[in-house]
Amino acid sequence: MELDWITPQQAAQLWGISARRIQSLCTKGRVKGARKLGRAWLIPKDTPKPIDGRTRAARITTIRK
Repeated sequence: MELDWITPQQAAQLWGISARRIQSLCTKGRVKGARKLGRAWLIPKDTPKPIDGRTRAARITTIRK
């Protein structure tokens, strides 16, 4: 049986950012499909890394909305 969820620690390795940053993004609702189970966050395996709001790509994306 394959799991469909990953932890913030596993996502940190995949996305190249800290687990604490991922927890913060989950709290702010920036990680699509993230769910909180007790004190732990669960993230769908196929969720892409959220766009960093400090980059040019993020500014272009917000202008187009």
